Amino acid sequence: MKYIIVGLGNFGASLSQKLTAQGNEVIGIDTRMEKVDAYKEKISHTICMDATDEFTVSGLPLKDTDVVIVAIGEDQGSNIMATAIFKNFKVKRLISRAINPLHEKVLQAIGVDEIVHPEEETAERWSKKLCLTNVVDSFELNEDFSIIEASVPEEYIGMTIKDVGFRNKYNLLVLTTIKSEETASLIGKRRTVQKVQGVATPDLMLDAEDILVLYGSNKDLQSFLKNKF
Repeated sequence: MKYIIVGLGNFGASLSQKLTAQGNEVIGIDTRMEKVDAYKEKISHTICMDATDEFTVSGLPLKDTDVVIVAIGEDQGSNIMATAIFKNFKVKRLISRAINPLHEKVLQAIGVDEIVHPEEETAERWSKKLCLTNVVDSFELNEDFSIIEASVPEEYIGMTIKDVGFRNKYNLLVLTTIKSEETASLIGKRRTVQKVQGVATPDLMLDAEDILVLYGSNKDLQSFLKNKF
């Protein structure tokens, strides 16, 4: 996959290097030449440029890019400006970093697809989430084993966990499932919330909108995801 990451601070640089190491093509952007020079051998491509300049951004290969991540952290104004510019160019998937709750609300108003909180989430977790198809989220227990949230493969909709045979076929354990439910607030506004369904049983039937919470080795998880999505 192809990524553009704006801001080569601790989070942006770490994520860029991990995605590059996993075989992706990454363009790392920063206004500081020392950052660009420091990572030019570790990231696919590095560019010294101002991502708050619309004309400059227009010269990037936006149509060929799968994900744009605005990782600028120290300058909220630049973060918002860059995010808005990429949104205006209608990039395929736009992720931006939020510094505080107010900043997050502004990013939500702009219409980003996802928001990153680097103080709470690691670059390792995001690199896995971005690289594995149909992964909603992931948590690495160690370098060999992880827990991931993934969509239900279309062919398994309406089947039970026992029918699918996750343990025998894929060497994976279904810990639980998560369902999206609509609830009404005190003022009557409806919103969608995700509810964990408890420990999964062999007879649990899988619905189209369910999210599977799977445990297993990274190798087995990747094999399952590549074969089923």
